[in-house]
This record gives sequence, structure tokens and C-alpha cells, in this order.
Amino acid sequence: MTQKSNPEDLLEFPCHYQFKALGVAGDRFKQAIMTAVAKHVPVGTDAVHSRPSGKGTYQSVSVQITLQNYQQLTSIYAEIRQVADLKMLL
Repeated sequence: MTQKSNPEDLLEFPCHYQFKALGVAGDRFKQAIMTAVAKHVPVGTDAVHSRPSGKGTYQSVSVQITLQNYQQLTSIYAEIRQVADLKMLL
């Protein structure tokens, strides 16, 4: 079995991919994540899901999209990292 060492070779494109961001609770954070992803690929409202933390202070926002290439993947991660209320990106 050949081991793939290049990150670009780990996924076959096009592929479904889920971005998950953790941040401050509220619509502003959810909208910022949607906007960051939508700069690179179309995002349908049914592709975005959010869930509050146990105490309601934070929320996770998941966005399921179809990536066409590795450049989209890296660009979207870079864009999400710029969101102000982001605490963690998976």
C-alpha cells in the first residue's frame, strides 16, 4: 500500500466536505461563517447547521459543501480563521 504524503492527494475532488467552527453564540457568528464559506462556493441554507453549547455561551456551526479542488479547501479555512468570534476550527 502506498502512503500519500502530499495533503492534496488525501482527498479526491469533487468531494463533500464539512467545515465545523466553534464560536460565540448568536446569529452574527453563524452568519459570518456562512459568508466566509460563500465567498468561495455556493452555500444553501439547508447546508448550515448550528448547535448551542450546554450553557448557551458558545455554538458550533457546521457547513456541508462540495469542494471542487484543494485550493477551495485551503481558501475557505483561511477565510474562516479571520472570523472575529471564532474560538476553534475543526
